[in-house]
Amino acid sequence: MFKKALVLSTLLGCGVASAFMPQTGTWIVTSENNGQPGRGFGLDVQNATLVMQMYGYEANGAPTFYLSAGPIANNSYTGQLHQYVGGQSFGSIPHAGREAGSAGTVRMRFVSGTKGYITFPNESEKEISRFTFAYSETPQSLIGAWALMAVDRYTGDYDSLFGDMSVVSGQSAYSSDGAMGCRFTGAAKGEVLCAWTPGGRLSFVTRFTLSVNDGEGWGGPTSASMSYPVTIRRLTNPAGHLTGLVLAKNAPTHDPSRFAAIESALDTAMENLARTPE
Repeated sequence: MFKKALVLSTLLGCGVASAFMPQTGTWIVTSENNGQPGRGFGLDVQNATLVMQMYGYEANGAPTFYLSAGPIANNSYTGQLHQYVGGQSFGSIPHAGREAGSAGTVRMRFVSGTKGYITFPNESEKEISRFTFAYSETPQSLIGAWALMAVDRYTGDYDSLFGDMSVVSGQSAYSSDGAMGCRFTGAAKGEVLCAWTPGGRLSFVTRFTLSVNDGEGWGGPTSASMSYPVTIRRLTNPAGHLTGLVLAKNAPTHDPSRFAAIESALDTAMENLARTPE
């Protein structure tokens, strides 16, 4: 299943792999995950532009809205926290809000796609992390279909693997054919260990950090040789729903005509059985 990927090899050899973008979604101040005060904000990064949206409060307790946008470079961002007032309320006639100044400068630096540090105006630097609120670190949370790609940094070869886990036993989730199994390691937040054993023989092991539907880490043919960068994607959730942006919305509908010939053959066979004496 290995194929050449010279472009990937060239990019990785140049060190581009050390540059990454924070995952899009809801982020929190890690130490405030207990809701005290529980500040959070939304991040979206497209190409090299970061957008941050945050709801906060004034010193007098009045709610307010902040927006910061600009280039992200070298895994870091610096920009103004602009405030806005006068926007459209529910049911009002259309009218735009207006900028009402800036609360100051916000600085962010990211050490991975799911972890970083933020400096709000007039505050010291604090750790931030992607907020995972619907998945627990249990084997039941690993049920679903997964796709993985691993790249050899030196040859540019890559390997694609797939697994559909539907069985939970002990602390692990397994595919029904026994060819794939995964479990949370408990050694670090979101860390997962997976193994592929088609035909009962180990072919690949990977250790990665999972955040919602995406993971990144390292893999290899044995647990002692995990030197390939790995990316992994959850294709379906435990309920069997697709997680993709396109397929989940445009999946083909069931077409009964596809099975017309089979139904006709089965109906004929049933009629013949009914006419055959016992």
